[in-house]
Amino acid sequence: MEALTLHELNGLVRGTLENVLNEEYWLQAELSEVREAYNGHCYLEFIEKDKSGRDLIAKARGTIWANIYRLLKPMFERETGRPFASGLKVLVKVSVAFHELYGYSLTVTDIDPTYTLGDMARQRREILERLSKEGILNDNKNLCLPLFANKIAVISSSNAAGYGDFCDQLLNNDYGLSFHVRLFPAIMQGASVEPSILDALDAILNDTVKWDAVVIIRGGGATSDLSGFDTYLLAAACAQFPIPIITGIGHERDDTVIDLVSHLRVKTPTAAAAFLINHQQEIAVRLDQIGHDLARNCTRCLEQEKVRLERLAVQTSVVVKQVRSQAEHRMDLLLQRLEHSINQFLVNSTHKIEQTGERLNMILPARIERARQRLLLLEKTCEAADPAILLKRGYSMTFCNGELLKSVADIKSGDEIITRLAEGEVHSVVK
Repeated sequence: MEALTLHELNGLVRGTLENVLNEEYWLQAELSEVREAYNGHCYLEFIEKDKSGRDLIAKARGTIWANIYRLLKPMFERETGRPFASGLKVLVKVSVAFHELYGYSLTVTDIDPTYTLGDMARQRREILERLSKEGILNDNKNLCLPLFANKIAVISSSNAAGYGDFCDQLLNNDYGLSFHVRLFPAIMQGASVEPSILDALDAILNDTVKWDAVVIIRGGGATSDLSGFDTYLLAAACAQFPIPIITGIGHERDDTVIDLVSHLRVKTPTAAAAFLINHQQEIAVRLDQIGHDLARNCTRCLEQEKVRLERLAVQTSVVVKQVRSQAEHRMDLLLQRLEHSINQFLVNSTHKIEQTGERLNMILPARIERARQRLLLLEKTCEAADPAILLKRGYSMTFCNGELLKSVADIKSGDEIITRLAEGEVHSVVK
């Protein structure tokens, strides 16, 4: 019996595949690996999972040659707004290849970004449906922005131009409105977007200042960097955040999930600043209008009373000329009535002023007491966390090589350790 060598057998397989699968095929698959080589080629790994999404049922290697990859990648990222990276579901046109040494592989010649867009839209839709079922989709939207929203917590990259534009427009506004702004830095692109923004939101909640609004801004940048804003954990955190969130992530074509759950979505960081300025300016205009209305109404009432008094004086004069005695009697009645009206008006006004003063005396002490209690609570919390207090209670801290020891597994025989007490230190050697 004549035996085949491995190379000969692989050659037969290659010839068979080239004869049978000699066309190009559209392939639906998920990218589990995307690796760009120094020579410009892109090497892929395609996978397919079962319906449960847990177990692999198919896998194949793929290649996009450099001359094709340099065209497909920017087109795909421009159309989808997502980086060409692992984890995406794609629809690609491939040809089947088999090499005697490297085995079976697929060569990509084209890609349809609309398929990936549909999968991304499905993921966003599933996140929104999940938030809706949990009853938290519109929680942040339903919050009321304070009338004088001037304490603003900003989540942005510390060196982002958009953050500088936001602060410049807000703090140097044309109306002289006062704002207090503090940056809670976060990474605004790449894989660290979600944990970084979640940490910033936690820091805002733990801050002692009571913030009126949170602004999440990202000045410019490629739309392919927006994928980090389309996650369930980040969307749920923003939807349930107890302070109104304004997003100005700097893109116009698509809304991210956090845009859809936030209190307000604007296009750019400067648009977020303009909204806050307009909001406070509108309140100021309304208050000015109320003041003008009060002054105008008071003036009108005084003019009406003046006209009324003048009319009464003329009528009195005519009556005096006709019947002096009757006129004097009527004048007395009118003067008494006028005096009574004025006295009653003064009494009512004094009563209202006293009621207003009493309400203020009731409200202000309660608010001051609540603030004092809160400060006392914070003071006790800080004292309880002070290591010096714990040492005075009899606890100690042991260090080895400058590091705090938490486990005996971190030291070995012969190590020198330092035990810090409330008063002094003890140096020891481990035996």
